[in-house]
Amino acid sequence: MPIHRRDFLSATAAVAGLTMTGVHAFGAASKKAADLRVAVVGVKGRGREHLRSLGKNAVGLCDVDSDVLERIGQEHQERNGVKAAKFADFREMLEKADIDAVSIATPNHTHCQIAIAAIEAGKDVYCEKPISHDVWEGRQLVAASRKHNRIVQCGTQSRSSKSLMDAVAWVNSGALGKIEYALGTCYKPRPPIGKLDQPLEIPESIDYDLWCGPREKRELYRPQLHYDWHWDFNTGNGDMGNQGIHQMDIARWFLGEDTLSPRVISIGGRLGYDDAGDTPNTQVCYFGYEKAPLIFETRGLPRSKEGQKRWGGSMDRYRGTGVGVIIQCEKGHVLVPNYTEATAYDLKGEQVKHWQGGADHHANWLKAIEANDRSLLNADIQEGHLSSSLCHVGGASHQCGEKVATADIANSIAGMPLLSASFDRMLGHLRANEVDVDGEPVLTQGPWLDIDTQTERFTNNGDAEKYFKCPMRKGHEVPDYDA
Repeated sequence: MPIHRRDFLSATAAVAGLTMTGVHAFGAASKKAADLRVAVVGVKGRGREHLRSLGKNAVGLCDVDSDVLERIGQEHQERNGVKAAKFADFREMLEKADIDAVSIATPNHTHCQIAIAAIEAGKDVYCEKPISHDVWEGRQLVAASRKHNRIVQCGTQSRSSKSLMDAVAWVNSGALGKIEYALGTCYKPRPPIGKLDQPLEIPESIDYDLWCGPREKRELYRPQLHYDWHWDFNTGNGDMGNQGIHQMDIARWFLGEDTLSPRVISIGGRLGYDDAGDTPNTQVCYFGYEKAPLIFETRGLPRSKEGQKRWGGSMDRYRGTGVGVIIQCEKGHVLVPNYTEATAYDLKGEQVKHWQGGADHHANWLKAIEANDRSLLNADIQEGHLSSSLCHVGGASHQCGEKVATADIANSIAGMPLLSASFDRMLGHLRANEVDVDGEPVLTQGPWLDIDTQTERFTNNGDAEKYFKCPMRKGHEVPDYDA
């Protein structure tokens, strides 16, 4: 097999990592977990939680916002007694910092770019969910982790929950009979993000070119750069790919599926207000696994129009959960209302079994690095890739869709009771928010997308291909391990 220039450079970077960190280029750990030196990339939001979790292990900080970097660096020093090295550019950090591993909490669209660069520099990686911005990127991250033999964990912390591990094993033992379907719900308040008449003025403290990374460098017409990137398909994946991926991952975990679903469809839209976002705040996705389907419901509006006056205090609930998972089986169901708890009920609604208790997800990662054993990871990057990609293919169906009259949508799915029931509940929710779903078409119905579960490519819709692999800016490309 010929040696490509990229592979030579990757190996060179890994050897450089050997001299800097004491960790063998191909993964032979030489440090105890307590002594591992970790850099956190992206420290404003979720990254602050990484710092709290990692404590004294966090010896490096990286953020494109210099104001955030200074403020959080001081906070970290006061809390944990660590004066961390600070970097604006992750590439400079990987060249200079004496680190063993990297913990990434940047926006979705830069996850794979940074993670793969860290892997190629000989570092182990913890990457927040979703681990990618599109399906193709995620495949490259998994391939990079395997080729360079790195320990790479996805930030789906529910995977470290002993209670959920036990609940999954109990259901898969057949205690409630065959699984009939899994239903994930993400009913979380998402107020409008506003809309500007003139482009947002990016603060001088932010390296906006580096912030954009592989994605298109656009003028923004929303009032806030940070966080609200979630609601822009150029950089985010909507709430199904933000909060919802946790519930998506739990649902797929219970189902025992280790591929993408063979087909998917999305119905929904951004409804109830007008702002600068373009991702759905109301959505139903149906993932057609052969053994049992997975249905995912996203709602960002409150229980009623009145609830929009206060936001957050009056969200919908379904069968005992607002942000959670329901596993329906022949003899009952399991309710998972959070990351550390699950309850089984029989068909009469009587409680059968209850599990409770979580664990430290970062600690699991550090222990796996210490042992140089990927099998110890509770959320190996392959698992993160699959659950992230379910969100991506659901988003692809939405983006390939068009607005269709409500009655026509209902007729087209009439032969699918589970999807029809979710759709009917969604209509009731929208009517309660005074969204006119019975007049001019406002709901986007995506096409059924068929997926080759081995190649993870769409097989029946050429338009969907651009969502399988999004365009990348020159100089910020994610390496192609398929080449």
